[in-house]
Amino acid sequence: MTSGVCSDVQAELDSVEAELDLLELQIAELLEKQAQLTSRKNALLQQLEEACDSARPLMFGCLVDFPWSKEVAQHLMDSFHLVEFRPLQLRAINLTLAGRDLFLVMPTGRGKSLCYQLPAVCSKGFTLVVTPLVSLMEDQTMYLKSVDVPAVMLNASSNKEHAKAVMAGMTDPTSPFKLLYVTPEKIAKSKLLMSRLEKAYNANLLSRIAVDEVHCCSQWGHDFRPDYKLLGILKRQFPKVPLLGLTATATSSVLKDCEKILCLPQPITLTASFNRTNLYYEVRVKDSDSEASISDITTLIKSRYQNQSGIVYVFSQKDAELLASELQKREILAYSYHANMDPDDKTQVHRWWTSNKIQVVVATVAFGMGIDKPDVRFVIHHTISKSIENYYQESGRAGRDDLPADCIVYFGFADIFRISTMVVMENVGQQKLLQMVDYFGSNWTLASDVWDDEGCKQMCDTCRHVKDYASVDITQHARQVVHILELAGSMEEKLTPLKLVEAWMGKGPAKRRKMIQTTTLSRLQAEAVIIHLLLQGYLREDFSFTPYTTYFYMKLGRKAPLLKNQAHTISMTMTGCRDGPSGVSIYCCCPQS
Repeated sequence: MTSGVCSDVQAELDSVEAELDLLELQIAELLEKQAQLTSRKNALLQQLEEACDSARPLMFGCLVDFPWSKEVAQHLMDSFHLVEFRPLQLRAINLTLAGRDLFLVMPTGRGKSLCYQLPAVCSKGFTLVVTPLVSLMEDQTMYLKSVDVPAVMLNASSNKEHAKAVMAGMTDPTSPFKLLYVTPEKIAKSKLLMSRLEKAYNANLLSRIAVDEVHCCSQWGHDFRPDYKLLGILKRQFPKVPLLGLTATATSSVLKDCEKILCLPQPITLTASFNRTNLYYEVRVKDSDSEASISDITTLIKSRYQNQSGIVYVFSQKDAELLASELQKREILAYSYHANMDPDDKTQVHRWWTSNKIQVVVATVAFGMGIDKPDVRFVIHHTISKSIENYYQESGRAGRDDLPADCIVYFGFADIFRISTMVVMENVGQQKLLQMVDYFGSNWTLASDVWDDEGCKQMCDTCRHVKDYASVDITQHARQVVHILELAGSMEEKLTPLKLVEAWMGKGPAKRRKMIQTTTLSRLQAEAVIIHLLLQGYLREDFSFTPYTTYFYMKLGRKAPLLKNQAHTISMTMTGCRDGPSGVSIYCCCPQS
């Protein structure tokens, strides 16, 4: 074949590949639109169902009496000091008391725990509650003790005397406790516990099983835990016991996976609305100077939240200890909380915070699921979460008393890649992180997954400043970035995101500076463009592993060749006209539809 023919074939091949790339982009846009419409449809169906429920009696709704209805109503007032149910609570309670298996998907702070705590009080024997975190167990047992509902827990820190008493109580017909909290690890590793559960089952003393944070079962969930995959043994061994799986974040595909793992033949799924209108969401630009970001958090707590309870979430155990120490130096009563602390110290910090003896817990995600302090007025994220699900759950610790509360996240360029190296080994970990980044970079609402812009009701900073946004053509900026990476590739040089930004801004080796066009954008704007190009597929991640750490590098993405076509353009939506909370100009971006 002649060189001319080769050239023609190559040209046609390039054209076909470019056309395929464009088709893939169009397909992605259509799929995104389909997801939005499906989400809206489900929300409307939920509204319709709730409207119908209020107009007619339901088999398991509030207008039909069951043998247990009077006792449920009595304990609601006498034991839990409540006067009415929240949406779906009574339906879930009636279903589990009727012996049905079900999944309850309900936002944080909407009373999932009551759906197994109240039935436990109304049932013979005890309810087994599987929870992933000791902090969750402690939080719930402390609360139940305060309302005189007997509950106990078994975990790795339980001493022999306590464990022995609990094991004996499981087969005691007089029911010394109504709820038994255990970790999934305990189910997986303790043959003695399984033996006692079997005896309790045969004596009709195991009334139900509640699997809290049920999404942890699925590898496709955001918090997969290996020992949760072994919980199918419970339904296989105790088939007559109803199982209740609870979560605030699981998607339908995750629930399908959980259904198989837990060996549930036909569970009912109840899903509540996720719009918590008392929570205000705000994004702040995180200064690259750690001292500046700590000062900003300090000012926030002292000025806006004086004498009010809150949580500051951080990336690592080291960050938790450092930030807690720095806040203490600035006269804020704050203590750290993370997985590697002594169990007694963790319990002490938790109790101090719950009783308002300290103002702030500076915590890793070890302090998260199930924390039920009602008067948390602020949840600050010093670093973004690794997924939307994680962020929703962590921020949901705020405002459980239905009074106004703030959820504030500090969005920093470097943090994206710091977290990326942590989740690279997880199933869809990278994908979920980029969804999180896109979430912060686009409209600061949950519209794509839960409700529309109207449903937000101005409870996020984006909706309050929607007029500040404008579409900007960044095609030439994108070509400059691509040229820098092409040049680095020709020199067999790898660029970290930080080095890429610095090179684009004219820093680095003099030889390279002469060969590239530097940007006129500010550093914040340059970082925003690079994030946008990564999200849109013009750039991609590249990892390098050493015995001690993982490095993140930037590479050209599959859509980078499209920029060779002069007709191809890239737009992004930005704000550059309003001042950020720290007095700096915010530059946000989101993909143009």
